[in-house]
Amino acid sequence: MSWRVAHHLEPAGTFHARAVPATPERAAWVCAATGPALVLGSAQHDDRVDRVACAAAGIEVVRRRSGGGAVLVVPGEVLWVDLIVPAGDALWQDDVGRAFHWVGEVWAAALEELGVATEVHRGALVRSPWSAAVCFAGLGPGEVTVAGRKVVGISQRRSRAGARFQCAALGRWDPVSIVALLGLPPAALDDLQDVAAPVGVALEPLLTALLRHLP
Repeated sequence: MSWRVAHHLEPAGTFHARAVPATPERAAWVCAATGPALVLGSAQHDDRVDRVACAAAGIEVVRRRSGGGAVLVVPGEVLWVDLIVPAGDALWQDDVGRAFHWVGEVWAAALEELGVATEVHRGALVRSPWSAAVCFAGLGPGEVTVAGRKVVGISQRRSRAGARFQCAALGRWDPVSIVALLGLPPAALDDLQDVAAPVGVALEPLLTALLRHLP
């Protein structure tokens, strides 16, 4: 099956509000956000956010419909790709955890083509003291690490029609801003410094490699 690739240049909130078609096909939606945004997971409480700090920094606060902690999206500093798979597709998995594996393998293949040695996490969700607040502070099935640090985060939203995998590959890891925008205690900064890292390659070639490795 072929993939329909669509590029979206728009605010993060607008992109997250896009609905998956009632009868979806395989698709890769690439989002180039037009402004910085703090993207909260579906279950995160609004009181976790320092709204004054976000407003002062000109950062929009939006919410996605998939789970996990917050992701800071800054134009040019993250590669954001949503992969859509219809129910019944050969890539579809009834097991929600195993459903992530092929996604991580595609990212790993793209990074390894560019000379980055990776590992795809195939175990259960690994939590940390800050993972409920910060996406990259935890490690879920299918997510990709380099030298033990998370470089690609993946969340999933499922319906009867299909699954939408929301993927973020880091061009830059900025725990200082995350801590400030979420109003986390200063101790969090020490813990977050080494949980994640940039992918170590330019994001445009990574996107090209990713699309080439889609199964």
